Amino acid sequence: MPASRPGGVFTLGIDCGGSGIKGSVLDDEGEMVAERVRIPTPYPLPPERFVSVIQRLAAKMPHYDRVTIGMPGMIRNGRVVVTPHYPTKNGPYTEKDPGLVEAWRDWDAQSVLGAALGRPIRVLNDAEVQGAAVIQREGLEVMFTLGTGLGCAVYNDGALAPHLEISHAPVRKNATYDTWIGINQLKELGARKWSQRMLKVIEGLRPVFCWDHCYIGGGNARRLNVYLGEDVTIVPNVAGIIGGVRAWDLEIGE
Repeated sequence: MPASRPGGVFTLGIDCGGSGIKGSVLDDEGEMVAERVRIPTPYPLPPERFVSVIQRLAAKMPHYDRVTIGMPGMIRNGRVVVTPHYPTKNGPYTEKDPGLVEAWRDWDAQSVLGAALGRPIRVLNDAEVQGAAVIQREGLEVMFTLGTGLGCAVYNDGALAPHLEISHAPVRKNATYDTWIGINQLKELGARKWSQRMLKVIEGLRPVFCWDHCYIGGGNARRLNVYLGEDVTIVPNVAGIIGGVRAWDLEIGE
């Protein structure tokens, strides 16, 4: 744990999405002490360019003692098993670049970014970080994020379960959850029809997880206009940054 300064330990929280990379510095209570900075996610995006974007964002920030980074995809022990958008040629849902796919596979994000920023660092899936900001740490809690695609994180009494890429599971013929309820479908269907589709998704996943409570965040959560049930809470997208503090207290299952 970093040595504290007057005012406690300051955390740089960075939320990496398919369309934008956002960050701010947070105090011990998860309150932002700097204006949020957003940098559009550039493509094509090899890991080296990703590191430079993170460094550019960090350079705009005041003092921080540690860093939390949330990334899309399967992140295991700080390494990228697979990430959905960054290996594409021109952004989410465009053609994959085979060279980028290989460059991102098993990339040690935590070691490389920690060295680049010179701070203790924790790299997790972005939904896992966002969930850390809002869970009550009681019972089985699930976090879904609605952004470019569908993010997911599961917690049991506050301990983070091994990550599941629900986004890639088939939901309809030739469709995964990512392509069924992702940003492209929101644009095509409009908020009303898309919200009805999300209601069916929640009703379908409720018996799969048997959660005690479910949280829905991400940039598109604000577009939901249907009642999803007493066991579902919609949370602000800023949780993706604020979770950077509470993520350091998570017990992580392997």
